[in-house]
Amino acid sequence: MLFALILAGLVLVLLTGIPVFAGLTLFATAVGYAAEGKLGGIGDLVFGKLNTYLLVSIPLFTLMAHFMIRGKVVDDLFGAAHTLLRHLPGGMGVATVAACTVFAAISGSSVATALTIGSAAIPLMIRYGYSPRVAYGVVGGGGTLGILIPPSGPMVLFGVVSDTSIGALFMAGVVPGILLAALFAVYCMSAARLARVPVATEPRATLAEAIAAVRRSFWSLTLPAMVLGGMYFGVFTATEAAAAGALGALAIAMFVYRNFGLADLWHSAIDAARNSAMLFLILAAAALLGNVLTKLRIPNQMVDLVTQYGVSQVGFLVAVMALVFVLGMFLETISIILITTPVVLPVLAALKIDPVWYGILLTVNLELALITPPVGMNLFAIKAITRAPLREVIAGVVPYVALLVLGLALVLVFPPIALWLPGTMNYK
Repeated sequence: MLFALILAGLVLVLLTGIPVFAGLTLFATAVGYAAEGKLGGIGDLVFGKLNTYLLVSIPLFTLMAHFMIRGKVVDDLFGAAHTLLRHLPGGMGVATVAACTVFAAISGSSVATALTIGSAAIPLMIRYGYSPRVAYGVVGGGGTLGILIPPSGPMVLFGVVSDTSIGALFMAGVVPGILLAALFAVYCMSAARLARVPVATEPRATLAEAIAAVRRSFWSLTLPAMVLGGMYFGVFTATEAAAAGALGALAIAMFVYRNFGLADLWHSAIDAARNSAMLFLILAAAALLGNVLTKLRIPNQMVDLVTQYGVSQVGFLVAVMALVFVLGMFLETISIILITTPVVLPVLAALKIDPVWYGILLTVNLELALITPPVGMNLFAIKAITRAPLREVIAGVVPYVALLVLGLALVLVFPPIALWLPGTMNYK
C-alpha cells in the first residue's frame, strides 16, 4: 500500500512537466525527510552511484552514433536496404525495418532511429504509393528496435542499477531484436498482399546494383559487427567496446568518407556530453529514490508479499509487465527503469528469476512505451518530421503495438530466446 502511494505521488510529480531529475530529487528528498526527519549522506550516495566505470560507455556509445550520423556514414543505409529488398511485397516497408534494425546497432536510441530513418523513408514510401498511415507505422514500430538491439542506453542503465553484466544484456537483446524485426517485416509483406489497393513491387536489383549497394553500406554494417563481435568473443568489455566503436566511427568518418571536420568533432562531443549529463543527473536522482525505498523497507515488503501468496515466476513477471505498460503511457523509459528496478530486484532474487531475462522483458515493454499515447516519444518524433496529425501517427503504429505484445509474450514463455546467446559467449 505504501509503495502504491509513493508510486502514485511520483507519477503526479513527473506529470507536472518539471525535468525528470528535478522531480525525482525533490520527491525522494521530501519522502526521505518525512520518514527520518533529516537529510544526511546525500553527497556520498550520489558520488558512489556515479563513480562507476561502466557508466563511461554511455557517452562513448553516444559519441559513436553522432560520429556516424554527422559523417553521413548512415545515409547510404536506407538506400542499400531499398535496393536489396525492393522486389518483395511491401518491399519499401521491409527495407525500412531492415534499415532501422541496422541503425539500431549504431545509435542505441529509438528516437534517433525513428528520426534518422524516418526522414528518408517516409517521403519515399508516400511517393511510391504507400498510405501515410502505413509509412508512419513502419517507422514508429521499426524505430523501437533502437533500444533492444545493442548498444542500448536503457540496457546500460539497467545493468548499472541492477549490477547485471551489460555484455550479457547486449547479447541477450540480439535474438529478440531480430525476432521482432522479422515479425515487422512479415507483417509488412502480408499487409501489402492483402491491401485493397496493392502497391506495385519494383524490379529485383541486378547483381551489379546489389554489389554497389552493399559496398555503399559496408561501413554501416561493419562497425556494429565489430563492436558486438568483440564483446561476444571476450575481446573487450562493454565499456571498451564503446571506446573502440567511437574510435572506429571517428576514423571512418574522417578517413573513409572524408567529410568530417573539427567542427563536427566539437558538435558531436557537445551533444554527447549534454545527453550523458542528463542521464547522469537522472541516475543520481534515482539513487536517492532507491535509498529512500530501501530505508522504508519497501523491497523487503514486496518480497514478503510475494512469498506469502506463493506467486510464481510467470505470475510476478506478468504483473510487473502490466505495471510497466501502464507507466509507459505516462513516463519515459529512463524514469521507468530507475523507479521500478530497486523494488523489483529483491523479488527477482527471491524467485530465482534471471535478471538478464527480466532486463530483456523490461526493454521490450519499454519499446511499447515509445509508441503508446499519450507520452510516446516515437510518436512525437514522427509528428515532428512529417507535421502529420498525431491521431494518424497513432493509428499507423497500432499493428506494431500488437506485434510488440506478441514478441513480449514469446520472450516470456520461451526464455531461451533471450538467454541462449549470452549463455554461449565469453563476455567480460
